[in-house]
Amino acid sequence: MKFPRSLFAIPLAAGLALSFGMANTAQAMEPKKGGVLNFVVGSKIPSYDGHIEGTFGMIHPIRPFYSTLIRVNPDNPSSPTDFVCDLCEGDVPKGADGFKTYVFKIRQDVKFHDGNPLTADDITATFKKIIFPPKGVASARKAFFKMVDSVESTGKYEVTFKLKFPSGSFIPSVAMPFNFVYAKKDLDAHGYSWHQKNVNGSGAFSFVQHQPGSFVEGKKYAAYHHKGKPYLDGFKAISAPKMALRLQAIRGDRAAIEFRGFPPKARDDLVKALGDKITVQESDWNCILLATPNQARKPFDDPRVRKALSLALDRWGGSKYLAKIAIVKTVGGVVFPGHPLAATKEELMKLTGYGADVAANRKEAKRLLKEAGHPNLKVDFNNRGVDQPYKVVGTWLIDQWKQIGVEAEQHVNPSPVFYDKLRKKHDFDVSIDFNCQSVVNPIADVTKFLGSAGNNYGGYKDEKLEEIYGRLLRAGTEAEQRTIMREYETRALGEMAHLIPTLWWYKINPHRSYVKGWSIAPSHYLNQHLDQVWLDK
Repeated sequence: MKFPRSLFAIPLAAGLALSFGMANTAQAMEPKKGGVLNFVVGSKIPSYDGHIEGTFGMIHPIRPFYSTLIRVNPDNPSSPTDFVCDLCEGDVPKGADGFKTYVFKIRQDVKFHDGNPLTADDITATFKKIIFPPKGVASARKAFFKMVDSVESTGKYEVTFKLKFPSGSFIPSVAMPFNFVYAKKDLDAHGYSWHQKNVNGSGAFSFVQHQPGSFVEGKKYAAYHHKGKPYLDGFKAISAPKMALRLQAIRGDRAAIEFRGFPPKARDDLVKALGDKITVQESDWNCILLATPNQARKPFDDPRVRKALSLALDRWGGSKYLAKIAIVKTVGGVVFPGHPLAATKEELMKLTGYGADVAANRKEAKRLLKEAGHPNLKVDFNNRGVDQPYKVVGTWLIDQWKQIGVEAEQHVNPSPVFYDKLRKKHDFDVSIDFNCQSVVNPIADVTKFLGSAGNNYGGYKDEKLEEIYGRLLRAGTEAEQRTIMREYETRALGEMAHLIPTLWWYKINPHRSYVKGWSIAPSHYLNQHLDQVWLDK
């Protein structure tokens, strides 16, 4: 589906993914059926619920069990505008009533893994949970659907979304891979937290078992609605928190792929060791690592302190250094670099902490800390126990802050503890955080910086930023969007330093050359339903 230019910013440049080896020949070959795909996952699973989680540690092992209403075209996953039906029929609707009404015809041949048929009521219940969650029910992407007025079943196999105003970010938001479709009967009978520990989807694979800390296993779902798929008999998602273990698994052929990404040296070592038995796919990555100050704690409620932490960072120099050892590369602002709505280098350098004169930046940082009454600031720094890029960038951050006299005590925690401190307990001064989105959809992606967003953990309210975003969401042309985006970015990163960006990520996926049918996307969340993957053995 293609959107009018006035509603959605123009696509990224063609050829987003850079591939080596045999990656591009897979589509021309006749898929073979059978076999089990073993892949490694570098993070633990906080819960199974796609509606509240935002980690690859959940999406990689759990996404294959679920279907979504629509999805990014698996044959063209690098495109930000190419969407196809999954649970709907025909083409993705283009919108009626001035792009304010979207009617989805639902497939009539879909069954959940427990044997119950899927109807429009299941789609409606799912999106009401995501868009209009009851009080106390978390929804990480609620803010993406600010334009939605209602979602209703208008027939047994028809769902209608009514928008308050037209928005080019609506369809990309619907296509997010976290929008697992749940059975209404499960929500009614078991409540909205049941899916955190239980699985009942309609995806290409059905749940077999989860051995915590070891693996998740799925088997082919014979009644899958996309006929002839999946090609695989099953998959096993193997837990391997240490990057060395993941590399050893691929090198020793105990696993075929890691869908998240490896740093440059790891790629080079695998290619050197395995030759044509390895294929490499590379892409820019719609993911940025952030440092989030907890504004519910003093003195981090003071913008001078937050600005100082941002001013301490040598982003341009850090890019050259970190790109050699980590899966980060590009200096950018709130928008995916290279997108038409992203800031140019000249525009970035006007923002707090992005100027080229590092010495001047750090001098100003020290002045601000002294003015705020905290010249010897101490920081309780919460980091995630994942090698790439969290530990690497976290260590870099500590060194950067040390240059302005800030002493940060880093606590590296396993993912469940990290998320608990970040989301529930808010037990940190500053925490590693991230804005890793799936579909490249800048107007929706930047909601991370809103204090009202479900995935914002900064503990602040900023009515001016909310007002700017309201105008951005309704902007009808790319020129308007770009102008308002700069205003939004200046407020979030410059004037208030609500969140502190480090670098945008770079995706490198070496995999065994017998893995076919999988194409890299600008996100480690996309194209993970695995129904198109096959093994050339």
